[in-house]
Amino acid sequence: MTGLVASFARPGGNLTGISFLGEELNPKRLELVSELLPQASVIALLVNPNNESAERVKRDVQEAARAKSVQLAVVTAAAEGEIDIAFASLVEARAGALVVGGGPLFYGRREQLVTLAARHSVPVIYYRREFVAEGGLISYGASLTDAYRLAGIYAARILKGEKPADLPVQQSTKFDLVINLKTAEALGLTVPQSILARADEVIE
Repeated sequence: MTGLVASFARPGGNLTGISFLGEELNPKRLELVSELLPQASVIALLVNPNNESAERVKRDVQEAARAKSVQLAVVTAAAEGEIDIAFASLVEARAGALVVGGGPLFYGRREQLVTLAARHSVPVIYYRREFVAEGGLISYGASLTDAYRLAGIYAARILKGEKPADLPVQQSTKFDLVINLKTAEALGLTVPQSILARADEVIE
C-alpha cells in the first residue's frame, strides 16, 4: 500500500484499480530458482535500498532462503552505476543464482542486467516477462494481459456510472512463468521438467 487508497476493499475518493503483486512474489521467485538450481548453496537478492519496501523484501526472502536451507547474499544498487558493482559482489559471494527485486530502476536497466548476467554466467530470475524476452533466463510475475483485462472491465463499469470509490481494488490472480531455453543452454543448464510443465511461455 502506498497510501493512494484508504483500503483495497473500500478505496474511497476517486481512485480504484488493479494491484500487481510484485515484491510479494520474491519468496516464490527464490523457491523457483532454487528448484532450477538445487546445487546452489548461495542465492543473491538484488534490491534498490531506496525503495520503501526494501527492508520487508529482504526479510521475506531471507525467510524463504532459510526454508530452502540456502544462504542469502543481499546486494544493493540505488543507481545505474551501482548495478555493475552489485554483480561483482554477488560473484565474490559465489552466488549460484540471483533474484532481481522490482522497481523502475531495474526495469529501466533490463538490457544492462541481462548483459551482466550473461557476462558473469549467473542464472537470474526476474519479475517481468520483458527481461526474458531480452535474453534473461526466467521470470515469474503478475500477468499484464490479465491485469489489463480487469482494468478494462472496471473502465467500462465507471463509464456506465459506477463510482471508483465503490469498486474494490483488485489484486492480480494470474501469474506468468516464462523461461528462455536459449539462455538456459548458453548457461549450460537443463531446465527440470517440473518447471517446464508449469511454464506459461517457453522462448526457444
